[in-house]
Amino acid sequence: MQSKKEMSKSKMKLNSSSKQKEFEKFEEEIVREVKQDFLRRQEARRNLERQWQLNMNFVTGNQYCSITDVGEIEEYSKQYFWQEREVYNHIAPILESRIAKLGKVRPTLSVAPNSSSEIDVGSAKVSRKILNAIQHNLKLSEKIAEATNWSEICGTSFYKILWNSDCGEILGYTKENMPIKKGEVDISVCSPFEIFPDSSTTETVDDQTSIIHAKPYKISQIEKIWGISVLPESIDVLTLSNSNVAGGLGYTASVPKIMSERATDSAVVIEKYEKPSVEYPNGRVIVVAGNRLLAMGELPYINKAENKRGFPFIRQVSLPQPASFWGISVVERLIPVQRSYNAIKNRKHEFLNRIAMGILSVEDGSVDIESLEIEGLSPGKVLVYRQGSTPPKIMETNQLPTAFENEESKLLEEFSHIAGISDLSVARETYSSNMSGVALELLISQESDRLQTTIDSIKNALKEIGGQVLRLYKQFASAKRLGKIVDDNGEIELFYWNNSDISSDDVVLDTSSEIAETLSQKRNMIFELLNAGLLSDENGNISSITKQKILEMIGFGVWQDGNNITDLHAKKAGRENIEMLSQKEVSVLSVDDDDIHIKEHTAFLLSLSHAELKEKYDVIANLLISHIELHKERIAQKYSTEK
Repeated sequence: MQSKKEMSKSKMKLNSSSKQKEFEKFEEEIVREVKQDFLRRQEARRNLERQWQLNMNFVTGNQYCSITDVGEIEEYSKQYFWQEREVYNHIAPILESRIAKLGKVRPTLSVAPNSSSEIDVGSAKVSRKILNAIQHNLKLSEKIAEATNWSEICGTSFYKILWNSDCGEILGYTKENMPIKKGEVDISVCSPFEIFPDSSTTETVDDQTSIIHAKPYKISQIEKIWGISVLPESIDVLTLSNSNVAGGLGYTASVPKIMSERATDSAVVIEKYEKPSVEYPNGRVIVVAGNRLLAMGELPYINKAENKRGFPFIRQVSLPQPASFWGISVVERLIPVQRSYNAIKNRKHEFLNRIAMGILSVEDGSVDIESLEIEGLSPGKVLVYRQGSTPPKIMETNQLPTAFENEESKLLEEFSHIAGISDLSVARETYSSNMSGVALELLISQESDRLQTTIDSIKNALKEIGGQVLRLYKQFASAKRLGKIVDDNGEIELFYWNNSDISSDDVVLDTSSEIAETLSQKRNMIFELLNAGLLSDENGNISSITKQKILEMIGFGVWQDGNNITDLHAKKAGRENIEMLSQKEVSVLSVDDDDIHIKEHTAFLLSLSHAELKEKYDVIANLLISHIELHKERIAQKYSTEK
């Protein structure tokens, strides 16, 4: 018979085995549900993916392909050996021009304070400095350029905003001697091929019930990140190859093409993000790869307004579609025009080939046809033909019809009209030599208006990025951090901050229409304001701070070095305000500019709220008043000494 101890051990083993089986069953059900949902979404948007792939092929130059009835990309070859099949790619330069113009859209992120109090204004300034610092650290400009490339080709792109605990400065080490780091925000760009929404007819990210992010990872990478080993799968990935569908009479040409390829050493990691609901108040995220459950829990980030949790994705579109999650690309509209243009150019060259090489008329049996076909009519050739027969002769051909030229010109104009851009070097007919400067400005302004929808999408995405970044720092950045800002003069400003310094996440953009305004236009506008006297004070003078700002705006920031002393005095007064807010007395230095200090301290005093500070208000107010009086006494002493 078993002892009580042995029976107890046996019972524990049974319980442990039972729990293990329950977990395996639960894991199997979750994995099956997620993978079935993923396959459903994948199948629902298969046609969209083929259109994106077709767009990519046309941009790279593989323009003799189409989508078949079964939904696959298929190349079509020549019908005749003599047929011209060159590619005259106008889509690529149009796309490059659009991307270059959109690349000018890099507005400065700012933060609106929660109230007009000096405390909230100061906190908003710190938040703005944080955003300015991370724009360089996170290479935000490069990420926007990458996302814009995707959205211009496929119509839609996405940003994924995460908190990476493996980045940042080392705070200490664990018992296992593993480093503990501060963590940093991580921004990655996701192509539309990776994102699978619950509904393609729901327009915004936040209105989706759930979103799946599916991306192939190497098997070793999955084990390194999640600590779980999975079996490799055979998955489709896009790759660049060469196609020999182009060419002409007597030659072939190779063009790049986008095609699917099977990868065998990877597995698709499926991350399913579910919106907060009654069943899951904080939402849910499930991570699956192969037949294994890698992770599951609530949405990890408080990244939405009013301290709510939401999806870590931000959408950017080229051109929005009503009642559609996906934007459309201008490439889709250009494809029919590009096909027609290729056809016109190739038929034109075939006609020119006939004129240049000629068509030989030969009486049956008069010459050796086989020899003539192989050798042709070379210069100085001795042509032997049967006695009494008609000599071979070149058939007459007509001149090139004007319809070719007219159609080619119309197609070139159509490229510009559809794309919304028209460079001066391309559209010579649109911009005539006798056109006035005002008319040219109007045309350029109209061209900018065509891009405004795309510009607004980039700006809205950038605002949302700034808001989510601040909320993630508010959630995780509890330790003091050192921020660094480098201005146009190469000067470095250092500041310390943590999550307690972030009180507002209302991100706004300090910008105008960057595309419509060049540097010379901005300078002209500023000079007009100066001539009108709008930048002068009531005495007609321009303050040193205003001069400094003017020099920055017209691109001569380095010249402001002589005026930096004013800015330094204002910053010192701001630091003194913070010290007095902590109920500390601050002495007046002999080098202080009393006028600037009095203005800064008075503005701070007037912005203080009695309701917020309560019993501290009187103490802080008295400190500020006493300090201001010291500055006034110094001014009075200087005045009496000068008399």
